[in-house]
Formats: sequence, C-alpha cells, structure tokens
Amino acid sequence: MLIPVRSELLLILGALAAMAGLMFEHDLLAAGRMVSLVGAAVLVVAIVLVSMRVAHHAEVLAAKVGDPYGTMILTLSAVVVEVIILAIMMSKETSPTLVRDTIYSAVMLDVNGILGLAALLGGLKHGEQPYNDDSSRTYSVMILTAMGISMVVPEFVPQVKWHYYSAFTIAAMMMLYTLFLRMQVGPHSYFFSYSYPKRGIPRENPDLPPENEPVSASIVMLVLGVIVIGVLAEVMSGLLTEGLKGSGAPPAMAAIVVAAISASPEIMTAMRAALANRMQAVVNIALGASLSTVILTVPVMEAIALYTGQPFIMAMSPVQIVMIAITLIVAAINLNDGETNAIEGMTHFVLFATFIMLSVLGL
Repeated sequence: MLIPVRSELLLILGALAAMAGLMFEHDLLAAGRMVSLVGAAVLVVAIVLVSMRVAHHAEVLAAKVGDPYGTMILTLSAVVVEVIILAIMMSKETSPTLVRDTIYSAVMLDVNGILGLAALLGGLKHGEQPYNDDSSRTYSVMILTAMGISMVVPEFVPQVKWHYYSAFTIAAMMMLYTLFLRMQVGPHSYFFSYSYPKRGIPRENPDLPPENEPVSASIVMLVLGVIVIGVLAEVMSGLLTEGLKGSGAPPAMAAIVVAAISASPEIMTAMRAALANRMQAVVNIALGASLSTVILTVPVMEAIALYTGQPFIMAMSPVQIVMIAITLIVAAINLNDGETNAIEGMTHFVLFATFIMLSVLGL
C-alpha cells in the first residue's frame, strides 16, 4: 500500500523549496547580506518541516523493527545529513575549526539539549522513567573514549605529523564503531532495549505512528527526506556563509546551525518518546546520536583532510573540554540507576543553556 500524497505535504513543500533555492541562489547571494540571511532562515524552516516527516517515518520503522534498530536508523540518517552539510560548508568556509565546533555542538545538543529536555518534560508528566542502564553506560564510555582520542589528544600531536595521527584516528574510530555495531545488533542487543509494560494506548492517538504504514514506503520516504534535506542544506550553507560574513555573529554560529539541522528529526522523535514514557528510545537517540556523530563524522572528515592535504583543527578549546567533561560526568551520575526524573533533566538542560551562553559570548 502506498503512502497517501497528502500525508507527505511537508516533504513535497521541502522539495519545492529546494528547487526554488537552487534556481534563485545566485540572485539571493547578489542581493546582499540581509537577503541571504532571510533566505537561509526560510530554508532552515523548510529543513525542519522535512525533518518532521523523516522523524515520523523513523518512528514507523522503530515501531516495526523495534529498538535498537529503529533508533539506529534515525541516528545514522542524521549523521549522513551532518557529514553532507559539513563537506559542503568546508568547501565554502575557510574556518579550520568548523568540524570540531560542529561535533562539539552536536554532543552538547544531543546529551544536554535533547536528553535534558526530554527527561525534564517526561519527568514532569510521568515522574521517574525507566530505561536499560546498560545502554547509558556503554554509550557514555564510548563517547568519552572517542572524543578523547579524536578531539583532546590532537592538541599534543606535532603539526608536522598530523597526517599520521589522522590515519590512526580513522582506524581507531572504525574499530570502535565496528565493535559497537556488532554489540548493538548482535549478542548484546539487549543492552539497548527495554521491555515496556502494556498500557493499552488507543491507536487513534495522533502522536503514535500508524500500524498500517508499510515499512518499504517508510524507508523510501526516509531516504527521500534525507536527500531533500541535503539539497536544502547545500543552498542554505551558501546563503548562511555569505550572510554571516562581517556580521559580528559568534564564530560558532554556523556550527550550531549545522548541528541543530542534523539533530532536528531526533529532537522531535525524542520529545514524543519521552511524553509517551518511552525513555529507552530517548537514551538511544540522544546518546546514540552523540556517539555516531563522533565515531562516524570524524573519520569521514579526517579522510577528506588527508585526501586534500588540508588539515583542520580538531583539538577542542579549554572551554569546550571543560564543558564536555562536566557533561559526561553529570551524565555518568544521572544515568547510573536505570531511571530518569525531572531534576536530572533540568541539570542537563542548564548545561545546554550554559553552552548557548558561552557560544553567544564567543567562547
């Protein structure tokens, strides 16, 4: 059975916006900074609208195949979008810290923003929300290891030997991800799942994905949605880069926009899962997206750097290292008992607000 065209109105509007952006991109760039910024903002809205459909179809797949496969599909699609946007912006933007700042912003958004807000809202509605604490421990230790190897140690690597360490980083990330993927879908898949009690939620609830939507159609729509987002992001990145030139905006603004765009499907899915008292899905989305961002984005971008012979700065700044350390310590304390609550959510959300404040200050 095909998915009705009417239900994909947002995806169709996004595709039309992408075509319009491709047609009028040069005219918008020639019209000046303000017009470029307005055009970029319109395309960001279009990306979010398309992301709503991507999130919906990811939920359909998650409901059909169960965790961790459904949320893994969502996080991987977000990483693909992020890598595409980064590669496009690196070709137009000269900032050597764009990749580093984007990955850092994505982790802050996923762990403190998505997990924090979801735990806060879910806690206010349901009180304590259970999940499998094996998943949180596995995700946290791998995020710490991956970020330490790829974004802390490079500070001590001599510039003349950067290509050796880049090659090592690629190999290390791929080894970590290969083992993680085997655990996630193999003998240890129970680490990333949780048996929810039957609650008898009526299927007419509009917040739940319909049971009669075919998996094949959802996969096609998910792929098309990611493609449309990629095209929109290509045009948006050019307009955003032009609009921010000489505007006095914080240096990390472009990185935050990229991170927010790639995470938009995850944000909506996580909020719906938290309000439905399905915290395991939130943990898989928030921590899984953070891990996937580091462990997959880093080797792809490092490979591009090796291919072009143009290194970029991966070592985090002192402020970024402190924020990551606080975030992972708080996560380790909060996510060690198999239940989240509103207080734990608020601690992460305050850390997210701190990240935004520091970014506004240019730190």
